[in-house]
This record gives sequence, structure tokens and C-alpha cells, in this order.
Amino acid sequence: MISSGINSTLSALQGFQKKQESIANNVANVETDGYKKTRVTFYEGENSTVTPHVKKIETPGPQVYEQTAEGSQLVEKSNVDLVEEIPQAMINKRNFQANIKMLQVEDEMKGYLLDMMG
Repeated sequence: MISSGINSTLSALQGFQKKQESIANNVANVETDGYKKTRVTFYEGENSTVTPHVKKIETPGPQVYEQTAEGSQLVEKSNVDLVEEIPQAMINKRNFQANIKMLQVEDEMKGYLLDMMG
């Protein structure tokens, strides 16, 4: 049986992984015309678990005139801003590391408890 603390931490790790995937996808599509970025928010689920929710941000990207086969046309660019994405990736990395540390501490505590009982 998994303790509620471990269960909560594992669900948070899965949430942070989902967030990192969203950030990576946004960065990969920064130059894709019309691409809409996604954001991941977290909600408390059952038994103190973390539930990630992915939402597409429909804010329009900048529009620029570009020369196409049909002549000069207004083209909507991606709404991804690397000035937002890079710090979010760094914060997400630290959150992931903190949750890994929580698993390590809980594992050590259980080891000490078992040593004391044995």
C-alpha cells in the first residue's frame, strides 16, 4: 500500500512532467504560424493528489504581413513567448526536484523506522 504522502508526491511529479511536456511543445512551436500555446494548472484531486489540467490559450499571436504565392498577406504568428516559457521551465524543474527530495526523505524515514524496529 502506498502512503498518502508518497501518493501525493507521485501525482505531483506526474503533473510537473505534464507541465514540462507542455512547455517543450510550446517552445518547439514558437515559429509555427497560428500555433496556440498551452498552460498546465494544478488542482487538488482525491486524497490530496495533484491533478494537472491542460488548457489551450486562445490569445492571438502577432500578425505580420508576409509575401506568399498569392501576394502579401496578413499571417498570424504563434502566441508563444520564450520570455515566459524559459522561466516556467526553470521553475518547473525546481518543483520536480523538490518532489524527488520529498520521496527520498520519506524513504529514509521509513528506513530509520524499520532499523529501530529490527
